[in-house]
Amino acid sequence: MKISIGYSPCPNDTFIFYALTHNKLTSDLVFRETLKDVETLNLLALEKKFDVTKASFHGFGFLRDDYCLLHSGSALGRGCGPLIVARKRIDQQELGSKKIAIPGKMTTAYLLLQLFAPGAKNIVEMPFDRIMNAVSFGTVDAGLIIHESRFTYPQYGLVKIMDLGEWWENETGLPTPLGGILARRDLGATVIAKIDGLIRQSMEYAFGHPEETVEYIKKNAQELDNRVIEQHIRLYVNDYTRDLGDGIAAVEKLMKTAEGLNLIPHSEKTIFVD
Repeated sequence: MKISIGYSPCPNDTFIFYALTHNKLTSDLVFRETLKDVETLNLLALEKKFDVTKASFHGFGFLRDDYCLLHSGSALGRGCGPLIVARKRIDQQELGSKKIAIPGKMTTAYLLLQLFAPGAKNIVEMPFDRIMNAVSFGTVDAGLIIHESRFTYPQYGLVKIMDLGEWWENETGLPTPLGGILARRDLGATVIAKIDGLIRQSMEYAFGHPEETVEYIKKNAQELDNRVIEQHIRLYVNDYTRDLGDGIAAVEKLMKTAEGLNLIPHSEKTIFVD
């Protein structure tokens, strides 16, 4: 059985999915991958383009009727949230008057910004890897950065205004849910469970054979510095990636909060396969 899968070119995803898409595992499922940035994946998932896809948890809020969440593969944790950065300090109450670059309206980063600063309405969407330059050059007043940008923003002369992950963790006591792996509900529970297990196996293979993954990771990464890549993987591939476990409460809290504020549509579906 052929399975179409979409995930991002970021090191955490290419690390996790290397074995799955390079014939390193034994399975009757054959995976054909497409790599796109997470906002593009969110939008493609609205069209049900992939059987399995990475999506932001904000995006998942719009996809729950057609897709369920898998237990493995998620990006979720503490100290890993999106940052608001600028050329100089900006107070929280000033954000409403500032032009802010965001990596997409369906990203979890933007959802957290809406929760933190509801008055921040002057936003500009752009690819995540262009945001720091836009802030540095003065095209926008501030930027909402994700992925490896949290390690490199000082190189652009920028300062951190707020760590939205830290804010979420302080507000809720829960880890920050960034993105998860979704499967189409119409694949059925048996196939979905098999995919879930294979993703976990693929991640364990990568941990056991990290040298094999390097070429694939670097071929797709925005940032090629070995130290940054290693930091990225250590931060975003963690125990929650193996199994959401008690991180489920964080996902459910985000969904409930966003629903309550009408930031995502209501769904009767449970987050996992029925």
